[in-house]
Amino acid sequence: MSQLPSTYADLLAAVDAGTDGREIRDPATGETIGHAPRDTTEDLDDAIAAATAAQPAWGRRSHKERSDLLLRAADALEACAEPLAELLSREQGKPLNGPNARFEVGACASWLRATAGFELEENVLVDDGETHAVLRYRPIGVVGAISPWNWPMMISVWQLAPALRMGNTVVTKPSEYTPLSVLALCAVLNSVFPDDVLRVVSGEREIGSALSSHPDIDKVMFTGSTATGRKIIESSAETIKRLTLELGGNDPGIVLEDADPVAIAEDLFWGAFINTGQTCAALKRLYVPDSLYDDVCAALVDVAGKMPMGVGLEEENVLGPLQNKAQYDVVDRLVEAAKDGGAKVLVGGNPDTDQPGFFYPTTLVADIDPDNPLVTEEQFGPALPIIRYSTLDEAIEAANSVDVGLGASVWSSDPDRAREVAARIESGTIWINGHGGVDPRIPFGGVKKSGYGLEFGVEGLKGLGLPQVISG
Repeated sequence: MSQLPSTYADLLAAVDAGTDGREIRDPATGETIGHAPRDTTEDLDDAIAAATAAQPAWGRRSHKERSDLLLRAADALEACAEPLAELLSREQGKPLNGPNARFEVGACASWLRATAGFELEENVLVDDGETHAVLRYRPIGVVGAISPWNWPMMISVWQLAPALRMGNTVVTKPSEYTPLSVLALCAVLNSVFPDDVLRVVSGEREIGSALSSHPDIDKVMFTGSTATGRKIIESSAETIKRLTLELGGNDPGIVLEDADPVAIAEDLFWGAFINTGQTCAALKRLYVPDSLYDDVCAALVDVAGKMPMGVGLEEENVLGPLQNKAQYDVVDRLVEAAKDGGAKVLVGGNPDTDQPGFFYPTTLVADIDPDNPLVTEEQFGPALPIIRYSTLDEAIEAANSVDVGLGASVWSSDPDRAREVAARIESGTIWINGHGGVDPRIPFGGVKKSGYGLEFGVEGLKGLGLPQVISG
């Protein structure tokens, strides 16, 4: 356990590696905010060795003891909420307000508390007087967690909270784009947790590769691209590691003919543009029937005009920049492909290249060919294609036409009819009259090339344990 760093200056001092580290810049302004450690594979080996040594004692603690520490960790996060949110905003780019930096830090504390509260008792399978059999879950060992740059703190907590609750120790590797946020998060958590139960190693992609192939890592949890997920599967094969992979998505939304365009417009907007579109399960393709098409487009344009974009530390903003230049280039390329294909840009699509930062304006694209790259590829940014359909079967076929299936949504004034449509969509989660609303109590995971394994809730806890049957 270490001292709680409770101010922004304390947080930065606790994680900044000084001028020997790698420079981290604010994606909204280009200013240097700190320096990330240049950890090596030798540092990774040391962290894994320490976590391995700490695991037996941690695993011997009861669920209640570990849950109590998760609750104390949530209290510590809340005590540091504002400086954590400021660091997150500066490094990731997301604004303080809206469903962004303050929301993310608050969600971390909420997730810790929810995970602490789940009950996972022994399951009596047979007890007939002759045979008594129970199913229980033992710790796996050391979990390697690799988190992305879009929700760096929250997704780290999604990984580490259930892993620790189940008696595992954790070595986490943050994205090279947002290491300071996760280092600060872990500094706060480690003011509560015993030494070496949670270790963080900051570095480039070779650290992630070494983590996923390391013989002393017993399970890998990864959130990120399908391409990287495939490499993790390959590198983990020799040691037959357990894996939970939450990979890319290209989430469809289907509006039914009985929906009210004005009533659903703001929820549609945030389903697509939460975190400025940089969310794996965000709404990325919207299918609208001919009868409502013009009204839905107009309602979305109206909502988009009310959502200010700018530097995250300015309180009025609710949309920020793309986190990095590579992602900016992806969005720009796909919007240009839509324009070249004859689509109609309703709003946005004209970035100001003279301003600092990776800002791409909120962009709505209509009358687009269903086969255009902006539809068929994941844009992961503030650009939404709105595709017209004539029959529901046509919309469902289009929704299912891609090789990923993380989330989807159906929008209707008749929830029962919406659920019938939802059952025909090939995605791990389908929301009704909303999109992307994850809940710590509800399991979440993808199908197709969006990965495998479930997170959240009791099912998520089971994925962080080894099932063991005792019979006799």
